[in-house]
Amino acid sequence: MKLFLLIYFLLFFGLAMILPTYRTWKSTGVNPYKLGSADNAHDYIGKNFRLVMLLLFAIVILYTFFPNIYSVLLPISFLTNNILIIIGTVLLLIALIWVLIAQSHMQKSWRIGIDEDVKTDLVQTGLFKISRNPIFLGMRIMLLGLFLIIPNAITLAILITGELLIQIQVRLEEEFLTRTHGNSYLVYQKQVRRWL
Repeated sequence: MKLFLLIYFLLFFGLAMILPTYRTWKSTGVNPYKLGSADNAHDYIGKNFRLVMLLLFAIVILYTFFPNIYSVLLPISFLTNNILIIIGTVLLLIALIWVLIAQSHMQKSWRIGIDEDVKTDLVQTGLFKISRNPIFLGMRIMLLGLFLIIPNAITLAILITGELLIQIQVRLEEEFLTRTHGNSYLVYQKQVRRWL
């Protein structure tokens, strides 16, 4: 399980974040990474989400290579059982596949953050027909899966903090999409639920 988690997160960040960012940049000439360091809500959320992702990766490293240090992270022992580990593993796999499919549906509209400079197409096909935020939904599932596999105080804090940050970011993006696409987005918003 330890090696699985390490490989999983390398694949997740590589295939779901780095590769589509590079692919979009090469095909459009636009850097799709739009999280800055300004003193506004969007960049504040982005900065904290980056910290959550780094902490998540650090926990996986500790769990994999430094079990003695990991053991002091306040494991939640009553949640440590094979059934929850299996459920968590299935959720991780579903999340990865789901996010990769959603990424392919976004194509040139893929961004990490809000792009105020380049107007992208409003994607309403593929998974975006059933969820307005399939990538964020996949990330929520991934955070839950990790918590079920290695339940401790830190992964619980990551789950809760990640959930709050995603919920805020989605609402910021909805405001941006309403400004950018106007009535088209409002119609889409009525037809498709935020999550499922």
